[in-house]
Amino acid sequence: MSDLDQPPTPDCLLERLRRGAREATACLDRLDAADAETRKRALQAVQAVAEESPRSFSALTRPLSVFLTDDDRAVRLTVAKLFVTLAQSEPAAVVSVADELADRLADEGEFYYVRARSAEALGYVAADSPDAVTDPETLADLHIGLAFDEPEVREKLAKALAYVAVGTPERLRHHVDSLADQLDDDNELVRYHLCTALVVVGCASPETLLDVAKPLRRQLGDENPYVRGRAAEALGLLAVSDAGVEIERELESVATEDDAPPFLTDRVAFCRRQLATETSVEPPDGVGTIESVRTGTDDVVEEMNASADGVCSHCGLVLSETGPPMCPQCGAPR
Repeated sequence: MSDLDQPPTPDCLLERLRRGAREATACLDRLDAADAETRKRALQAVQAVAEESPRSFSALTRPLSVFLTDDDRAVRLTVAKLFVTLAQSEPAAVVSVADELADRLADEGEFYYVRARSAEALGYVAADSPDAVTDPETLADLHIGLAFDEPEVREKLAKALAYVAVGTPERLRHHVDSLADQLDDDNELVRYHLCTALVVVGCASPETLLDVAKPLRRQLGDENPYVRGRAAEALGLLAVSDAGVEIERELESVATEDDAPPFLTDRVAFCRRQLATETSVEPPDGVGTIESVRTGTDDVVEEMNASADGVCSHCGLVLSETGPPMCPQCGAPR
């Protein structure tokens, strides 16, 4: 049996990647004959290349997509994470497999981390190519799971919806009520992403936020400063619409902590300026625009996670330094 008949090793796949897409594709076509651990390690090697040396993977997305239905769930999760990486840096390359990712999201029997990562990848695609993701069925899958899914899935569903809004805010104009209904979620990242989606809708159509002004006002008292900041940003956008909003009293206690992050104080200042004028003021850099959400959301999430070091970002449990790789209370990865 020749080497070409043998299942490729991770090192072999990396070498083929360096030579070009054609050889890498041929290598991937033989990878399904390898054992599950080899398949997983080979796909992890591809992800490492995608993270460290950005290049075009558009020719490889179709061959990679077959692993989304692999018999081994660890392989499916690995390739779903790989598609998140690709969609974040090169969303156009993932458009061709949007349907396959949507199928993983819609499969209620799928491992919930696979569904979560599929939703996340779809969100990045939606910001760049909204028509590839915003069909009624996929939007319904993103919305419905917010009410009952696992915390890890809800987080990624909310994130995907925020990026759907970035791509086409009009698609969510008639869904602001359902987004606001989930603003009491226990997961602070769900609350943050949903407030972010409402900010984007408000950038395009401020008056649309009138129906959700009350829940947004409640979020000004959220325990998380980043959620409070997004709520203040959304209410600032609403402030100069014909509908208007009165929140001066609530704003007095929103950012009184000495260690309040600039993300929060900048948005409270923006909201106060909006309230003080009858016309929209020029927002500072990074506040009150769709582009600021597009370019800044991932950095904010990293900042949120860093500020909660040693605490599970999903359930709030304090984690020991020598504990297991999964949260013992909710099972989320550390």
